[in-house]
Amino acid sequence: MKQMMILGITSVSMILCVTNLRGEASETAIDSNAKSTSLFNGKDLKGWHVDVPKLDNHPDARSPFIVRNGMLVSLGTPGGHLVTDAEYQNYRLEVEYRFAGKPGNCGVLVHASTPRALYKMFPKSIEVQMMHQNAGDFWCIVEDIQVPNMEKRRGPKEKWGITEGKARRILNLTDGSEKKVGQWNRMVIECVGDAVKVWLNGDLVNFGTGCTATKGHIALQAEGSEVEFRKLLITPITKLSGKTLAIE
Repeated sequence: MKQMMILGITSVSMILCVTNLRGEASETAIDSNAKSTSLFNGKDLKGWHVDVPKLDNHPDARSPFIVRNGMLVSLGTPGGHLVTDAEYQNYRLEVEYRFAGKPGNCGVLVHASTPRALYKMFPKSIEVQMMHQNAGDFWCIVEDIQVPNMEKRRGPKEKWGITEGKARRILNLTDGSEKKVGQWNRMVIECVGDAVKVWLNGDLVNFGTGCTATKGHIALQAEGSEVEFRKLLITPITKLSGKTLAIE
């Protein structure tokens, strides 16, 4: 039976009212009784499972996900994903990561569900891109999301789609938010209701609503480059109004 973690609220320690990208008032709150939880214990991969297609026929091959010096490391190859055993809904995820050697590619997948739904590799999800110089892009992986200025950021509407060969990439809002290779980046991803919002090193880099999924697993990629993770912290948040959500 699948685990499901709905991160709710019983009392409020902080209420935040801000204006989103479309000028709508919005409210979210952090549960004063709920504790932030690390998804990584610093010792092993308990709470996660590996989905790497190559391991199907080569079970003795090296897993691309290891623990090294207290950090969770994606070695980049063979390609695949490290997926939480539990599903999550309504949360803020704080990720601290770096490309310790060469710059490259990786991503955090939210609302992940059906494994290998795209190119027999990627689970159905919304990817928050970590690729060097592109961090904060959205990639639609058999799920979809809407952002302001869609045609400017996704290309001609007739090419949009969520499967192979379609325009699935949605460009982020900023340039220059990433740290230099070897330095630690802090990415914050808020998922509440059908909204997904992303900050990188304090900058708002993407914001979408109307997501076709509102819950699911969280996954990290092995996508060709070595990436170190020193923090994967999840905190419950909740919606206080019926409008679009935001947290500063």
